[in-house]
Amino acid sequence: MGKFGLQFKATLENVTNVRPEGDDFRWYLKMKCGNCGEVSDKWQYITLLDSMPLKGGRGSASMVQKCKLCSRENSIDILKDTIKPYNAEDNERFKTIVQFECRGLEPVDFQPQAGFAAAGAETSTQFPEINLQEKDWTDYDEKAKESVGIYEVTHQFVKC
Repeated sequence: MGKFGLQFKATLENVTNVRPEGDDFRWYLKMKCGNCGEVSDKWQYITLLDSMPLKGGRGSASMVQKCKLCSRENSIDILKDTIKPYNAEDNERFKTIVQFECRGLEPVDFQPQAGFAAAGAETSTQFPEINLQEKDWTDYDEKAKESVGIYEVTHQFVKC
């Protein structure tokens, strides 16, 4: 069993408080089996709303799956209390925005998609429904009369 942190890094232009929006936010991940090393070829998503029972009544996890290669049952759980926003002061630095508790697998890749939100750095104008799949996002803050954006989105995983 291990905890892995997803670290997010981006260049922010006139925005702050970049965060996943809602319990139904989809974390798109690729996983590696800790037993045989098989890496999933397809993106899989997990949400805080997902809850599957673990074998033997040992609680639940966001996702429970059997490895296609070795048939070992593995699980991953989103640790809700670890979800943090990425703020203007974090600009161009890696920051852990969520942690996952993993049993038998580890996340190896992350694909940001829709469901992020942010606020104007000076105006607190809300920008809901940000899609970061292209690793860049731009808009215009009417109150501040300036462009806003999130650029060069990248990530890494760290063992916690």
